[in-house]
Amino acid sequence: MQEGLTWEALAIWGVSFTLGAMGHFYEKLIRGALFTQDSEVAHERGVQAMALLGSMTPVCRALEAWSRLPAGTKPVEAFGLKFPNAIGLAAGFDKNARAWPAAAALGFGHVEIGTVTALGQPGNPPPRMFRYPAQEAVINRMGFNNEGAAAVAARLARQPASGARRIPLGINLGKSKVTDIEKAAEDYLASFALLADHADYLVLNVSSPNTPGLRQLQDESRLRELLGAVSGANRERAAIAGKRRVPVLLKIAPDLTWPQIDAALGVIAEFALDGIIATNTTLARPGFFAKVNETGGLSGAPLRKRATEIINYIARTTAGRLPIIGVGGITDAASAGEKLDAGATLVQVYSGMIYRGPFFAADLARALSDRQ
Repeated sequence: MQEGLTWEALAIWGVSFTLGAMGHFYEKLIRGALFTQDSEVAHERGVQAMALLGSMTPVCRALEAWSRLPAGTKPVEAFGLKFPNAIGLAAGFDKNARAWPAAAALGFGHVEIGTVTALGQPGNPPPRMFRYPAQEAVINRMGFNNEGAAAVAARLARQPASGARRIPLGINLGKSKVTDIEKAAEDYLASFALLADHADYLVLNVSSPNTPGLRQLQDESRLRELLGAVSGANRERAAIAGKRRVPVLLKIAPDLTWPQIDAALGVIAEFALDGIIATNTTLARPGFFAKVNETGGLSGAPLRKRATEIINYIARTTAGRLPIIGVGGITDAASAGEKLDAGATLVQVYSGMIYRGPFFAADLARALSDRQ
């Protein structure tokens, strides 16, 4: 073999060539084939493929080397964690912690699993996910379909633990559908108790439009009760069990008014939460979607402007002191950079990956590396 040319280098070269070709042809060939399938069927096959990739450690390491940012690129630091790049995989893709170990191989700098509820639940009746390719958008009314916190915790216990992971892992928590809104705090606490040990950070999702009553938890009094309960459990866990305090973030809806956002920020400050995720999907139906008769949350390109406005508002209101993960309408480097310019520390994608392919994160991270 030629001097200096190792099998590892050959593998990386081969992977780079293959993935470059796949990225070039995804939108013209692969996406078309996937879009002939039902949205949820295609999603499940994507999760299966990513889980299979995660089981092939040598391939994952070669992919990571291919997607690695230039030497000297500093990690992004937020809520006590280091992220190799600013691009994350949003909650909703890997609901049950089956596929996340492959996220770093696809170029992600962090991954968020879930939404996980205390009780396993099937979610809403199908069909419940709809693509709109011309608008680069998705409407979903999945309803937090997941196996439940105990099952997800058991799976995470068999996977790389915090400190041994390639990238940080966030766990997104929601309320079980059968739990009355008055007992929501207890429901989140049950999930917290099972999953806090496995999370690099936790997210309290009070903003999905697909669980009846969930968004009421964004009301100031209910939010204060929830954040107080989880913050107290987090402190107690650190003090009594001697474990690290896990960073906790709140995920809000794009449909809140400015006074409602102000109230949420006040409660976040009161309980010293570590950050905020802006935003979830929207119930608004702008432009073309005024004629679409499907209930659920709208995501993708139509959410871009509103999500960026909210990020900018939060950053200005908090004088940049509250870390923000920006989500909504990221379809290219410009729309990702827009959110970073507005004040986000990190960004997450999901719908954009549906339209741009599995190596979208790696492309974004390289394009934005000069910002780190």
